[in-house]
Amino acid sequence: MAIFMQVELAGVTSEQYDKLNAKLQSLPGNPFEGCLAHVAVATGSGLHIFDLWESEEALRRFNEVVMPVASEVGLPQGGEPTTSQVHNYWVPGA
Repeated sequence: MAIFMQVELAGVTSEQYDKLNAKLQSLPGNPFEGCLAHVAVATGSGLHIFDLWESEEALRRFNEVVMPVASEVGLPQGGEPTTSQVHNYWVPGA
């Protein structure tokens, strides 16, 4: 079952996010496997992240990869994600 995840990352800048994303994309394999959609929105206080994952397992695997990398690139800790089971999703035009 698809999972929607959202988290507010207070104090995280777009530059820090870009550094994290570049580091993740340089890893071997595909750390984003199972991610159906991702949106990062800059706010006055940080970033708001919205993800759609094909399963809780895919999200868990990603979290196991992203958390150490986030710490390595100096992102502040915090921001507890919320998750919800998705009733339905579709892609316009697909």
